[in-house]
Amino acid sequence: MNIHINPPRTQTVAETALNELYVSKMSALPGNPQVTRARDEAIDALRTNGLPTRRIESWHYTDLRNLLRSVPQGSEVSLDPLEALANGSHVLRIVDGAAETGKIAGATVTSISAKLEDGTFARALVARGSDDTIGQINSGLVSDGYHVAIPDDAVIEAPVEIQVIAGQASHTRLAINAGKGSKATFIERHVGGDAFVSAITTMVVEDGADMTLIIDQERGAGAVHLGQFNAHVGVGSKLTLFVLNAGSKLVRQEVHVDVKGDAADFKLRAVNLIGGEAHIDVTMTLVHDALGSTSTEVIRNVVTGKGKGVFQGQIRVAPGAQKTDAKMACNTLLLSDEGEFSAKPELEIFADDVQCGHGATVREVEGQHLFYLMARGIPENLARGLLVKAFVAEIIEELENEHLVEALEGRLATWLEAND
Repeated sequence: MNIHINPPRTQTVAETALNELYVSKMSALPGNPQVTRARDEAIDALRTNGLPTRRIESWHYTDLRNLLRSVPQGSEVSLDPLEALANGSHVLRIVDGAAETGKIAGATVTSISAKLEDGTFARALVARGSDDTIGQINSGLVSDGYHVAIPDDAVIEAPVEIQVIAGQASHTRLAINAGKGSKATFIERHVGGDAFVSAITTMVVEDGADMTLIIDQERGAGAVHLGQFNAHVGVGSKLTLFVLNAGSKLVRQEVHVDVKGDAADFKLRAVNLIGGEAHIDVTMTLVHDALGSTSTEVIRNVVTGKGKGVFQGQIRVAPGAQKTDAKMACNTLLLSDEGEFSAKPELEIFADDVQCGHGATVREVEGQHLFYLMARGIPENLARGLLVKAFVAEIIEELENEHLVEALEGRLATWLEAND
């Protein structure tokens, strides 16, 4: 009888760097003994599991162990305040992982570091599962962020912009508690240099609340951005999530939403601008677990150069979640022969009175449309840019705030010019 013993797994350069980073930072990270234990458990899980490979189903298209060859050390960037995307916004700033003191009229703002120090945030440092690499990394290394509590029936008229500026490694959390009947718009804006960043946002949308969150990721061309959004949606509430990826070399943005309330509505709109040798992955899991809830997900992708993109979207309709109406579409423009995009939409339906559907398309710029514009004297590059802009702007223009629409369309124009 032959007994085969698997040899110990050799750590990659990135895995070793993450472990050394935790060891060097742990004494300075905020937290009481309970928090420290939670951090240790998260990093131990990362050491045991290692970075995920293609063998992990949820990471099949983003082999992080292979793609993350090293942990970027960061680059010098301006840490000065940025002009807000929308006029009159409340602005909160997190600079190189440290949250500045800030306030929002009509809401309570507390730093995550304070909640780590008193232990009230310890339970939040639990990963979603063994494949939750982002949760493990962030739980071990998170230093600061904001907890925002919005009272019942409060309406915050001006958008709230959280500027996450990172020249060096940054690991942050944002937690938003939206009380019953409340309404607000949040902008989570990620800018900076070629840093290694993890960011987790959690939102609880109580009954009847109406929340909008815009995640604008435009970090340096060599950055690594690991993001995760988790939400619980209550009875009759509305949640709109808009994601724009227009930066970084390696991006994994996860979206995990539980629609728990009857007649609740969730919308996801995502725009991925993928150029150079960037790899951008948006992975979503959405659970409908209530009567008469609705959701629509529309993802638009533009791929140039040697860029690679991924969208994985799973909608699960739980037993008893009758009258669910869920639709998902992923549309991609490939502007180069070397670009790639992988789409994996999934439906798991355990109820019999539902309307659910999904679709995915990958295509080049329509030749007839391009010819139509060129025949009217518009140069080919400009005509191509106009068609690409129209393809993406349709999603951006769904936002209600005109200033936000103009600002995000400006980001689109800047990216198109740089990736012409």
